[in-house]
Amino acid sequence: MNDTIEHIVVVGGGSAGWLTAGVLAAEHPLRVTLVESPAVPTIGVGEGTWPSMRDTLHRIGVSESDFFRECDAAFKQGSRFDRWVSGADDDIYFHPFVLPQGYGDANLAGAWQRAHPQVPFADLVSYQPHLCVQGRAPKQASTPEFAGVANYGYHLDAGKFGVFLRDHCVNKLGVRHVVGHVDAIRSKDNGDVAALALREGGIVEGDLFVDCSGMQSLLLGQHYGVALLHQRHVLFNDSALAVQVPYAREDSPIAAQTTSTAQPNGWIWDIGLPGRRGIGHVYSSAHSSDEDAERHLRAYIAASGGPADIPSPRKLGFEPGYRERFWHRNVVAIGLSAGFIEPLEASALALVELSAGWLADDMPVTRARMDTVAARFNEAFTYRWERIIDFLKLHYVLSKRSDTRYWTEHREAASIPERLQDLLQLWRARPPSRRDFSRIEEVFPAASWQYILYGMGFRLEGAPRASDRPDLADDAFREAARLTARMLPALPSNRELLDHIRRHGLPRI
Repeated sequence: MNDTIEHIVVVGGGSAGWLTAGVLAAEHPLRVTLVESPAVPTIGVGEGTWPSMRDTLHRIGVSESDFFRECDAAFKQGSRFDRWVSGADDDIYFHPFVLPQGYGDANLAGAWQRAHPQVPFADLVSYQPHLCVQGRAPKQASTPEFAGVANYGYHLDAGKFGVFLRDHCVNKLGVRHVVGHVDAIRSKDNGDVAALALREGGIVEGDLFVDCSGMQSLLLGQHYGVALLHQRHVLFNDSALAVQVPYAREDSPIAAQTTSTAQPNGWIWDIGLPGRRGIGHVYSSAHSSDEDAERHLRAYIAASGGPADIPSPRKLGFEPGYRERFWHRNVVAIGLSAGFIEPLEASALALVELSAGWLADDMPVTRARMDTVAARFNEAFTYRWERIIDFLKLHYVLSKRSDTRYWTEHREAASIPERLQDLLQLWRARPPSRRDFSRIEEVFPAASWQYILYGMGFRLEGAPRASDRPDLADDAFREAARLTARMLPALPSNRELLDHIRRHGLPRI
């Protein structure tokens, strides 16, 4: 019996399905078929990426210039958090994509706390928050595609992104695109999925099936009954209202970061694209009504220069959680079918990239080898989901807001994972380090935890250590200031560079 893996079937389109199909088709000389239902709309809210998306797009052979033009894309250099700590108007801090200057060489947090506590931590150790405040691009017009002076990801139109990836996968990578609704799943005698029966007629057989069917989790959740591990007791948000907002003028500045503004019972994202802003309110239905959430959303839009007559927001509901395993038999779930928590810190697309990359790099040659790969995949991604939950919860645990039950309940010990409580105790004595996150591909490196901790006012306790090297920390602070002074006048604005890319493109690598 031939059990060689020769045909991979991806179930579901959108960003998750087409990214996965693209990575697999670019890496392996296998047949890749994507089955996409015409009746299932793309959710299309995940408009922010991590810098890893640059490597993913380059890996599948995409032109970055074409990507900017066709996906209404813009640069993202990190996240800005407003009103998360105290709720005051001047309560602002950044989580930039660039590592702190001197990271790993000295105790930057200790030196900052002792000598510069009046300066926001990220502003002291990194030039990137200053680029964001001034709306600067992370590269120049002469910088080649996918390269950057500063580290960057993207903001994009998720609907256009799916179409862009589809066309590239079909026309450049040879992915077979089948439009049809999965009506039944046929199984082999051993319990594996053998084929998909389509409502429109036809059978799609395969050796390995990738479930990118969204929150319905057609194969892993429905067919195999793999349970969702609910996380609403840790992270309360389960609803969102999303709307597209035009700029006041065609030449309005384009934000260089995702802005997350805390609200009484959730937070509002604000993402700048060349042609519009994507704005949405994420909230907990246990703490807020839809009407109250929409009132806060409309007030935010009006206060930030948006029009008063916005259309009715699109309502999205979700159950925060992740599957107890992601690869079962010959089915692996990627994207929303594997789980979803909330869009804070834009981890959803990053998990798609990590999952697709792992599958491509560890693709089993035969069915007999699949269970070993599946066990490794399940262990790795359970770890990643747990780290994401801890990291997102950190934003809420450190808040000092007490204006609503939403914020005070986030700080109750019963809602804080024990693993996060233990880390916070360790970090009273020293900053987060690579010892705390030792895997090669950590979802959030220790530097990201430092940006959140010290951006939200977390304090170190105890006497200085010999290994703190305050002299090196001071050198790092000076270097960050020097780079800021050099970069600000040398880099164009986001809109200037994006206009140039649309007209002329970027140099190819």
